[in-house]
Amino acid sequence: MVKYLVEKQLTFDLSYHHDLDNNDNFSPDGKWLAYDTRTDIGGIPESARIEKVCIESGEVRIIYQIPDNAKWGPGAGAVSYSPVEDAVVFIHGLSSCTADNPYQQWRRTGVIVRGAEPGKPVFMDARNIDPPFTPGALRGGTHRHEWSGDGKWIGFTYNDAILKALEDASGTKRNLRTIGVSANIGPVDVPATPENVPGEWFSVVVVRVVPQPQPGSDEINHAANDSWIGKKGYVRPDGSLQLARAFLGTVVDSNGNEVPEVFVVDIPDDITKPGPLSPLEGTASDFPMPPAGTVQRRITFTANSAFPGCSGIVRSSPDGSKLAFLAKDENGITQIFTISPLGGEASQLTNHDSDVKGNVRWHPGGGYIAYVWEERIMICEIGNASFQQRIRVLTAPSEQAPANLVWSHDGQVLACNRLVEDASTGGKTQQIFVLTNIF
Repeated sequence: MVKYLVEKQLTFDLSYHHDLDNNDNFSPDGKWLAYDTRTDIGGIPESARIEKVCIESGEVRIIYQIPDNAKWGPGAGAVSYSPVEDAVVFIHGLSSCTADNPYQQWRRTGVIVRGAEPGKPVFMDARNIDPPFTPGALRGGTHRHEWSGDGKWIGFTYNDAILKALEDASGTKRNLRTIGVSANIGPVDVPATPENVPGEWFSVVVVRVVPQPQPGSDEINHAANDSWIGKKGYVRPDGSLQLARAFLGTVVDSNGNEVPEVFVVDIPDDITKPGPLSPLEGTASDFPMPPAGTVQRRITFTANSAFPGCSGIVRSSPDGSKLAFLAKDENGITQIFTISPLGGEASQLTNHDSDVKGNVRWHPGGGYIAYVWEERIMICEIGNASFQQRIRVLTAPSEQAPANLVWSHDGQVLACNRLVEDASTGGKTQQIFVLTNIF
C-alpha cells in the first residue's frame, strides 16, 4: 500500500493566485516562500504585489507593492529569492505603461528588493531604446530572473523592443526570445526618459538567435527554458570551473521543421568586452551581441530521431555534472533524460508508461529529482537500481495537479502550487502547499 505524504496548505486568499512560477522561491534560511499575485485574466500586469509566506506560521508579508497599478501594468511578477541573502528579483513593467502602451514582453525590467529595505526597488538591468545605445544596457524586457549560486549573477530570458518595432514595420519575424545575464559589477547610466531605465547591474545578451536558421545547422531562432549549470558552474576537462547556462534552443532540421534541442552557453568572467560579432549594445537592426569569450554549444541531436525535440526547463544537478530535460523515449512517451554539459550520450532516467508532465527539480543534495507524473508528485533516485526501486510516489493523484515544484535549500521541504476552488464563485486560484518529512 502506497503511503502518501500530507500536504500543508500555506495560503488561503482565493481572490488571487499565489504563483511560484517554477522559480527559486525559498529564502536562504528556508523560512519563507516568495510569490506573485497575478490574476487569471490579467496575469502579471495585474499583479501589484510581491509577497512572502512563512513556512511555519503561515504569516504573509508584502515585499513590494506598486501603488495605483492598472490592468495594463506596470505589474510585478515571477519572483526568485537569492540563495545567499534576503533579497528577491522579479519582473517589473515600465512605469510608463498605459492602456495604449501596456506591459509587454519587450517593456519590462528586473527589480531587486532587499529584506533590509522592503518596498524599495533596485532596478537591475538598464534599458535604453534611444540611439546611441549603451553598453551594459538592454533595449527591451527581461523575464524569469534566476540568481547564480553565489548571488553575483542573474540570468534571464529577453525580448528586444527595437527588433519588435522592425517586425511590426516589415512583417518579418524579428521578435525572437533569447537569453542574457547581469553581473553585479557596477551601475549603468542611461538618458532619463519614461522608456529608459538606469540599472545597478551590467547586462548583456549571451545567446545568438537569428530569424531564419540555416536548415541542418546549429543556428537557432528561439532560446528559453534556461537555468544556471551547477551552483558554481561545471568542471571542464582541465579541472577548472566554467560559468554557464543551459537552455533549449530551436534549430531547423534539413526538412525545415523546428526542433528544440539542449544547448549550453559558456559565460566569461568579464562580460564587458565586446565579442567578434560586436557591439554589446546592439545596432538599429540587430540584437545586442554576446561578449568576448562567450561560447554557445549544442548538446543534443534529436532532429533525426523517431521522436525529435526536447522540452521542459533544462535543470542542472547541484554539482553541474548533469543536465535534466524532457524528451520522448523509443515508444513516444515523455521521460526525463540526463546528459553531461560537455555533451555525449543522454541517459534515460524515468521509464513510465505515460508522459512525465514536467516540473523537474533536482534535490539540493543531487541524489534525487522531483517531478509531476499523472497528477502526482514523484521523486526518482539517481542510481543504477531498477526504475521501480528508484521511484517513490509522494502525493495521491488529484484533479488539481501540482505545479511549480521547488525544494528548500536544505532539501527538507518541497513546495508546490495547486489550484483551489472558491466555492462562492466557482473560480480556481493557485495556492501554495508544502511537503515535509519526505526522507
